[in-house]
Amino acid sequence: MIRLDLSNKPVWLDLGHCVRLHLQPLTTAMMVASRSDPSVAALSEDATDEESALVFAKALACNATLDWEGVGDSDGNVIQITPEGISALLDVWPLFEAFQTGYVAKGLVLDQEKNVSSLLPNGSSAGATDTAKPARKPAKTARKS
Repeated sequence: MIRLDLSNKPVWLDLGHCVRLHLQPLTTAMMVASRSDPSVAALSEDATDEESALVFAKALACNATLDWEGVGDSDGNVIQITPEGISALLDVWPLFEAFQTGYVAKGLVLDQEKNVSSLLPNGSSAGATDTAKPARKPAKTARKS
């Protein structure tokens, strides 16, 4: 069963180190917009999976982030959200990992769930249809006496 959150309210995601992001819900529209982001489209064909994941995560974070807390400049002054700021934030490995597991992975878990077969009522082959045909027995030959 799929559980739908029909509220579509933004949520706060704690990234650790006193940093939080206020994020829009991860919807199909958000994923499509992020895949169409110019930075993602500019990736070369020989970009590694890691490079692609980082560029996509940054595009997704830029599209989804409404507000943040705990982010400041080198002097400790609170700074406004900018694409450059989000990019710099996700360049910090623990924060990137927290974003990936707390936001991006939740959308991918649902994608994995839809690829699972439903449980069978009795045993592993219940409800399965036999597709194999029994082997033919050789025809009996008449005995000559």
